[in-house]
Amino acid sequence: MARYPLASTVETSGRQVRKRPRLSAWKRSEYLAAALFIAPGLIWFLAFMLYPLFYSLWMSLHDWQIRGPSEFVGLANYARVFADKVNLIALRNTIVYGLLSVPAQMLLGLLIALGLEQLSRGKVVLRLVYYLPVISSWVVVSLMFMFLFNSEGLFNYVFGDVLGLVNPQTSWLNRASTALPVIALLGVWKGLGWSMLIYLAALQSVPVELQEAARVDGANRAQVTRFVTVPLLRPTTLFIAVMLTIGAFQSFIQFYIMTGGGPVHQTEVFLSYMYNLAFNFLDFGYASSIAWMLALLILAISLVQFRLIKSTYEY
Repeated sequence: MARYPLASTVETSGRQVRKRPRLSAWKRSEYLAAALFIAPGLIWFLAFMLYPLFYSLWMSLHDWQIRGPSEFVGLANYARVFADKVNLIALRNTIVYGLLSVPAQMLLGLLIALGLEQLSRGKVVLRLVYYLPVISSWVVVSLMFMFLFNSEGLFNYVFGDVLGLVNPQTSWLNRASTALPVIALLGVWKGLGWSMLIYLAALQSVPVELQEAARVDGANRAQVTRFVTVPLLRPTTLFIAVMLTIGAFQSFIQFYIMTGGGPVHQTEVFLSYMYNLAFNFLDFGYASSIAWMLALLILAISLVQFRLIKSTYEY
């Protein structure tokens, strides 16, 4: 028996019009329940994601004022982005931070994952130990590294006063040449557990048959890893590279807490500069234009990474 009544046709002004079948009460209640479940998430997305996104684009085209009318300036704010020397400093610092932190997180995460994969005991405990920094608060770990690397911190005491390897009065966070490596070290320490976990998950999908076939052909463990396992992880490597690069360009909390962008903007990154412009100088229009240029830059870099590493494997 048909679940719904068949559609009927009626003739109107010499023309047949097909009428839609009426939904049953049970089906209408299903649709209503689905709408009620979807509504909170949809409202949240529209109110706190989509609307701010387009409103920030509107702000970037205006000299936006908290009170009073906002003057339309067109692309003038975007022209300021290219003329502002601080943005060049922020771009340099962001690239340096990414080059120092992203490859290190990927390489160390892969090595740790390969090492853990060989263990038969203690794997769960070590995995937890390596992953704990990932779920730690950025504020907490940034303050911890500030304590370690200030002029009277533990690092200077151990490597300066005790071992004599560095000047014990070095203020590591007051110069860009030393602050960026310290902040990158924090990023590596905090993020390598995430890379490790993703690589561990990917290693579970590597076909054992291919590894065994390589061993039958005389390959040792290092050769199997280099010529079989690692090439099959390239799609995972692409994903990790893209995500870590996006994370590097979105770095904010560690820079804002540890250096505040100083001295004289020498450790500034895009988000710290944007935050200062928006909330210290109330230049929301220019800050919004920086945000959109950063988004386009991240998109362009991600597309280049996809083109360079993209490959398809069938096994």
